[in-house]
Amino acid sequence: MRLHLVDGTYELFRAHYSKRPSRQAPDGRDVKATVGLVSSLLGLLADTDEAVSHIGVAFDNPIESWRNDRFDGYKDSEGVDADLLAQFDGAEAAVCSLGVHVWSCDDHEADDVLAAAATRFRDDVDQVRILTPDKDLAQVVCADRVVQVDRSRETERDEAAVVERFGVGPCSIPDLLALVGDTADGIPGLPGFGAKTAAQLLAAYGRIEAIPEAPERWEPTVRGAARLAAVLAERRADVELYRELATLDTSLDPGVDLPGLAWDGVPRQRFLDWCDQVGADRLRDRPHRWRE
Repeated sequence: MRLHLVDGTYELFRAHYSKRPSRQAPDGRDVKATVGLVSSLLGLLADTDEAVSHIGVAFDNPIESWRNDRFDGYKDSEGVDADLLAQFDGAEAAVCSLGVHVWSCDDHEADDVLAAAATRFRDDVDQVRILTPDKDLAQVVCADRVVQVDRSRETERDEAAVVERFGVGPCSIPDLLALVGDTADGIPGLPGFGAKTAAQLLAAYGRIEAIPEAPERWEPTVRGAARLAAVLAERRADVELYRELATLDTSLDPGVDLPGLAWDGVPRQRFLDWCDQVGADRLRDRPHRWRE
């Protein structure tokens, strides 16, 4: 048995900026992203290789979270297409019409809920599959029990693949993002620390605080070690904040047990009513499994 955890925010953005033609509901609302999201999930639910039996989808609704209170530069909804922002509530309702559990995140982010659910249920299922390419979620990958799946690129990332891709194991991902930065989340990182240098240091020491203050004690040979050590010493408070921002909260209560994530088909009338509301006539016959 597998548990599929879907980053609904990522899927919604991906559908909105796809090459699909624009789409309006009968009342004139832009529903391109929402219809694209539902189409993608219908494909996932019908995928015999994925064999979905338990599934949950999480949304950043709103995009802002506690991290914005901690750091002014953290990602927010400023600059996001208004037509896309207006679809978040409708997107949650659309996913519910598929009979799929939805997490609507308020103070925390969708990534936190996905990470918490993956950690909570990983010993109860054969595998947890987190459907997002977001590197933040690499920190909860565990052997081949918790993996990341990028459906658009048809790739899967287990723990060995995390090390191959980033040069460090899952536990060091928050430290890596703190040093290098993460432009997608608005984390600036420290000047001079590139991905290769940061990975070398963290591969040797694991955590930022374990890196020796004296650069001559650094075991890996790092170009500009003295300058980087000075930056690290001077910006210690900053990098600790950046790591806090990059660390997902796996202690959250998912608010649902595993049976609550079971999927046993699309509720026919609810889904057909949704199709009528948004004018998605081509999706009416897409579900491969119904429940009355």
